[in-house]
Amino acid sequence: MIWSELDSRLITVSLDVDSKDGIMETMGGRFVELGYCKSSYIQALKDREVEFPTGIDIDGVGVAMPHTDVSHVNRAGIGIATLKQPVTFVHMATDDTPVPVRVVFMLAVDDPGKHLEKIQDILAVIQDKKTLEKIMTAENPEEVINIIKEKESGK
Repeated sequence: MIWSELDSRLITVSLDVDSKDGIMETMGGRFVELGYCKSSYIQALKDREVEFPTGIDIDGVGVAMPHTDVSHVNRAGIGIATLKQPVTFVHMATDDTPVPVRVVFMLAVDDPGKHLEKIQDILAVIQDKKTLEKIMTAENPEEVINIIKEKESGK
């Protein structure tokens, strides 16, 4: 259950940025500021995104799940941002297919064995387009947490 791991301080609604770098700097900066990650985290996110894109399209809604190596992480966390306007990411498993992203799930994984498990847990929540749409229209971090909690508890 990812909802129980969420920290409302890592959730931003209507983030107003116009680039992937802006997302990495704003969200990654919060991880660093709150002690979840080392100062190297932000650049590591940017570098990894170039090598291994994280954009996906879920029924016409763009989602990105940037993350990086455990060496940049102090403790695990999941950040979520809904974007005021879409930001283009590259679709994972491609080199150049653009995805206009509206929601970002940023991961700080401190156990290399849990990386895929966390992504699968997030996908289980957001593969339901109605849940994803609710997240996109949430007005505050607590509402985002409650939407995910409802989805994971089967309501």
